[in-house]
Amino acid sequence: MSIFAISDLHLSFGVDKPMNIFGKIWDNYEETIKRNWISTVKEEDTIIIPGDISWAMTLNESVKDFEYIDKLPGKKIILRGNHDYYFSTKTKMNNFFNEHGLKNFYVLHNNAYEVENYIICGTRGWGKTENNSALQDEKIIAREENRLINSLEEGRKIQEELRKNGIEKDIIVALHFPPFISNFTKIMQEYNVRKCIYGHLHGYGHMLVKEGIIDGIEYIMVGCDYTGFKLIQIG
Repeated sequence: MSIFAISDLHLSFGVDKPMNIFGKIWDNYEETIKRNWISTVKEEDTIIIPGDISWAMTLNESVKDFEYIDKLPGKKIILRGNHDYYFSTKTKMNNFFNEHGLKNFYVLHNNAYEVENYIICGTRGWGKTENNSALQDEKIIAREENRLINSLEEGRKIQEELRKNGIEKDIIVALHFPPFISNFTKIMQEYNVRKCIYGHLHGYGHMLVKEGIIDGIEYIMVGCDYTGFKLIQIG
């Protein structure tokens, strides 16, 4: 059983927002993702999807997008991206999934999941260019840092329980935004995180991608147009 990741699906089965307006690389990308997913992932595997899942503005508009994902193999751990406007509380998301018979979704928000040999933590994060107000950015970043800490605290509790039985599992952090601003990397170092995945960057933004081991943490970019619409195995 393996853990994979893919970000920034930007699905639009319920709204008129085709991604190929951003370039031919996005032509028929939904079929490319589906083909790569089915050829790679087994039902018992887990897939982390760190944000920008759907262009929908409301949960009703997102139904077809989540049905598309639900039909693909594996358990899906999801978190919110900056374009997931329909995404509200964990409780509302879980109620939505239950109402529509979507059974394989797990929301990552102020919590953590034990998966195979790892513990999955995370939050959306933020970018300093997302807002015209520096003060507003500071408030959002502080909130996201606290959410990351809350998630990592839950992950640490799981670690401590496992250690009582002599079991050691490393933490993987999933963020939507790159973590290389403010205190996100520092927080991860304080919690002894070994691996961090992120997305968000597109097109020319790929020049800003940082990968590899930096100060003891392995960083992996999993935005789907960056990976060639392939899922990346991270565990």
